[in-house]
Amino acid sequence: MNEVKWNDRFNIGVEGIDKAHRRLFSIVSKLISLNEDETKQQHACREGIKYFKNYTTKHFAEEEAYMKSIGYADYDIHKSLHDNMRDKTLPALEQELEEQDYSVKSVQHFLGICVGWLNGHIMIEDHAITGKTTKKWVHQGSENEMDSLEKAISQALDKLFRVKAQVISEHYSGEDFSSGKALCYRLTYTCADAKRPLLVYLIYGENMILSMLSETLDQPVKKVDKTVISAVKIISQRFMDCLSCHFVLPTRHQLQKVDMLTFAQVARLFAMEKQYPPYSLLFSTEKKDYFAFCVKN
Repeated sequence: MNEVKWNDRFNIGVEGIDKAHRRLFSIVSKLISLNEDETKQQHACREGIKYFKNYTTKHFAEEEAYMKSIGYADYDIHKSLHDNMRDKTLPALEQELEEQDYSVKSVQHFLGICVGWLNGHIMIEDHAITGKTTKKWVHQGSENEMDSLEKAISQALDKLFRVKAQVISEHYSGEDFSSGKALCYRLTYTCADAKRPLLVYLIYGENMILSMLSETLDQPVKKVDKTVISAVKIISQRFMDCLSCHFVLPTRHQLQKVDMLTFAQVARLFAMEKQYPPYSLLFSTEKKDYFAFCVKN
């Protein structure tokens, strides 16, 4: 992973918050260096990541106190982003690190998601606090709604891919969880009554796909080729069928096409949107990889 450097464009104009953000970038940069040093990697990363987690929690509390002090109108949804990162994403990533004994790859996964989250959160949601930009997280599903969707996705992943999965983020915003090695599919649903199509994005970590197909075929599948791409395209349609019991597309919507995108294209689409998808979840799987599910209407 490349070195992470602070840039003044991250400043939101509140000294206490900017100082904390600079500190977070410094911690991540140090962790990247430690992860590349085999003599220090395991123990140092374990302690460093705990420090990052504790400092992040402290910073969230301070930032929330500041938002309250100025009567920030979007406090509730901003706090939900903090809660999601603190209570779901970081614990799930830390569990993966422990299970993989802080391997170089698992630390890279941890840092990749954290760097992506920090960049997006600071540049958009934190800048919105001081009016320098407009927030992109607008929709916040109810607890029952999200629980039902998460359960349906987990069941579909188990049924089709034979993998156990747990949600690690209910606010996935296009972070690169696989160093660009992901299979991305966009399913487009249309209906005569709707002004815009309904778009569903399914983003599979490459390792997850290759492992699943290897088990299904009972022989090693080591690379993504046309056969793999076609197989996952069909599986993606079946995946949506499996969700229908809990996440029902209106009957008037019909699947029009399924496109394969690069991860870079998906990331650009997220960056260009004025608002993030109302449903955008990231899952960690027992195949030591990730899966993202996003719906935009």
